[in-house]
This record gives sequence, C-alpha cells and structure tokens, in this order.
Amino acid sequence: MSHILGCDMVLRFVTIQQERREQTRSDWLGSLIVAQEKGNQRSALVHIVDDEPDITATLEFNLEREGFSTRTAHNGADALEQASLVPHPDIVLLDLMLPDISGTEVCRKLRANDATKNAAIVMLTARGEVIDRVVGFEVGADDFVVKPFSVRELILRMRAILRRGTSEPETNTEETIEFGVLKLDPSSHRIWVAGEEIKLTALEFRLVRTLLERKGRVQTRETLLIDVWEYEASVTTRTVDTHVRRLRQKLGAAGDYIETIRGVGYRFLENLES
Repeated sequence: MSHILGCDMVLRFVTIQQERREQTRSDWLGSLIVAQEKGNQRSALVHIVDDEPDITATLEFNLEREGFSTRTAHNGADALEQASLVPHPDIVLLDLMLPDISGTEVCRKLRANDATKNAAIVMLTARGEVIDRVVGFEVGADDFVVKPFSVRELILRMRAILRRGTSEPETNTEETIEFGVLKLDPSSHRIWVAGEEIKLTALEFRLVRTLLERKGRVQTRETLLIDVWEYEASVTTRTVDTHVRRLRQKLGAAGDYIETIRGVGYRFLENLES
C-alpha cells in the first residue's frame, strides 16, 4: 500500500510539469469541456470514493486544477448517502476495496437509484485480475483503472466518458442492420440475437456497432480505443480485450462473428461463409 501511495504522491507533482510541457489532444479536449461546463454554470461533479486519504487528496488536487468539482467519501455508506445529494455526481471514481461495502455493491446500488443511474462510474482497484473487471462491468461500471495509475490517463478517460455522454443523439432515420442471427437497430440502440433482445451497455453497443459496420476489416486495439472509447492511441490498456470477451458472452451464438486477429485486434466476419 505504501508503494501505491508513494507513486500517487509523486504523480501529484510530476503531472503538473508534464502537462505544462505537453499540449496534447487530451488537454485540448479538456479545455473545450471545461469551457462548455462553465457556459452551463456548473462544472462536472466528480464523486471520489476511496478509503485512502492520500489518494483522495491527490485526486481532488488534480481534478479541481482541471476545472472539475469534487466530493469525497471514504466508505461505501457515505458514498451512497452523498451521491443522492443535489447536485448528483456526473462521474464516480469508486475504489473496489472499501472498508464496509464492496465497490461492486456500491456500483450496483448506484445503478439501481434513479438519482445516480446515469452517472459514469470508473472503478479504481489495486488488483488487475480479469474477473474483477468482468464483475465490475456486470454491475454497471463504465471503466476500470488499476492502481498505481497515471492521473493524466485517468483524466483522459473521464473526458472521453463526458464526451460520449454529452454528444448529440443520432438521427432516427438509420436503418436496421442484420447479419446472420444478429439484428441491430442504431436508432433505438437495441440489438437482438435469434429474435431475442440482448441487453448491452451503451459502450458495448457502440463497440459491436463499430465492428459490424466495418465487417471484414481488421480493427486494431488502438483504433478501437480512439473510435469507441475516444482515448488517445498512446494509452495502452486491456480494456478492449475485456469488453470484447464480455460482449461475446452476451451475444451468444453471434459472439462467434467477432474474430480475434492474434497480435493485432479484432474483425467482424465479412460474410457467414468465412
């Protein structure tokens, strides 16, 4: 634990110097988001839930410097109580290992609450096991970040989530896409496999739609990070693999339509004879 805190305390100061030197695409996007939020008279509210005071202090410092508002809780019970307060959080940074209630249970309850069901949830964990991520995504997490993490990468992910959440809805004139037993309706964001509707998260729907619309063409993990997650390609993560694995499970028979191209990425079958 001391190693994790040490890394975070170093990041608290190093991040300032890095971002002063680098005018990256993420910095530019962030300035746009902050400007939009100021125009709306309220910056995005980030609810930080972690039992380590040094971590919450580091996150508060960096996020408030970037124009976000913050609220902090150090256990699950307080997190749930505070999340119901107005204004409700736009993003919740949720530690997986809390002293009273597990992060996954807090996530489940946030999703079940009408006041917080639409908040973006990014889970923070010192464990990088796939099973933790799968369970987290199952209960409604939008993303996972493994400690010790880069504050810059975390903010990049948060900005991507904000962009997805505030983007203009697509027109309702898009036609239904069918392939084998799979049927996808872009207008209503609904999908069926062999006539049975499958419940997907917004991100899972975006992923399968992207692959389907580009069927027959290999999509690298970097391409998917940019086009689906809207991250910079320089951000290396196993998030794509975890989501594809979960998506295949949900799609059942249609999951085989998504091929793994070893060492490269993924490809949706061009035709059923492939």
